[in-house]
Amino acid sequence: MSDSPAGRLQGLFEGHRLTPTQRRIAHCMVRRATDVPFLSSVELAELAGVSQPSVTRFAVALGFDGYPALRRHLREVAPPGPGGAGGGGGEAFNEYQQAVLAEVENLKHLAGLLADPAPVERAGRLLARSRPLPVLGLRAASSQARGFAYFAAKVHPDVRLLDEGGSMLADRVDAAVRAGATALLCFALPRHPREVVEALEYARGAGLTVVTVAESAFAPVAAHSDLLIPAAVGTGLAFDTACAPMMLGRVLLEAMADELPDAQARLEEFDTRAAARGLFVE
Repeated sequence: MSDSPAGRLQGLFEGHRLTPTQRRIAHCMVRRATDVPFLSSVELAELAGVSQPSVTRFAVALGFDGYPALRRHLREVAPPGPGGAGGGGGEAFNEYQQAVLAEVENLKHLAGLLADPAPVERAGRLLARSRPLPVLGLRAASSQARGFAYFAAKVHPDVRLLDEGGSMLADRVDAAVRAGATALLCFALPRHPREVVEALEYARGAGLTVVTVAESAFAPVAAHSDLLIPAAVGTGLAFDTACAPMMLGRVLLEAMADELPDAQARLEEFDTRAAARGLFVE
């Protein structure tokens, strides 16, 4: 667990059975870890898009007498960093700059989580050993899955992209299992399609080990994942931004390639063929 404010907050929530509304509050608090100790229950409720009583019930569910007691605890375990709330002053940024800076913070949080490389290394082994390797991502997450599958196919012998829902999704999972798949990689981003949750439940029932990249350990897909590695999304613009999940996808590619003994040879073979075909403009 990272020793960053967000990491300590995430540790506070672990082990608690939270309702969907409470997971939403927890996710909001992790995203705003540096200033949440100074927010009122009303302000937190507005940021999370829930009611003020929901925030109070959330605090009680964590074992506190109420939100004031939770906030006092947060000021002890997750103090703001330089330039955070209560840090005194600071330059004013417009909404576009704020969105970019929020993504920088998401990447810093991811870097903190990767201080312990064991989960990523475990994921790399699982993905490398699965032949074929199904990669799932629907709607907002389809671009993440497609990007991973594009590069993974250059080092992995059989990558199968699952980026379309519908009644055939389960059929494609079955086909991968029959062909020898042992693991499935899922990119799951808000808003979470019901089909993704159902597909992961189906995949695990079919015997696949599910590795998931999601925005939070409290995402709805967590209950159907064997290994979930979180990477926060930005919410400062009208549409969410996913720089950290994309970066985590590239990290998983690296970990997987490290487990494939012929990965470098495959890359060199591709480069040779690409040069012969004049595929890229120098």
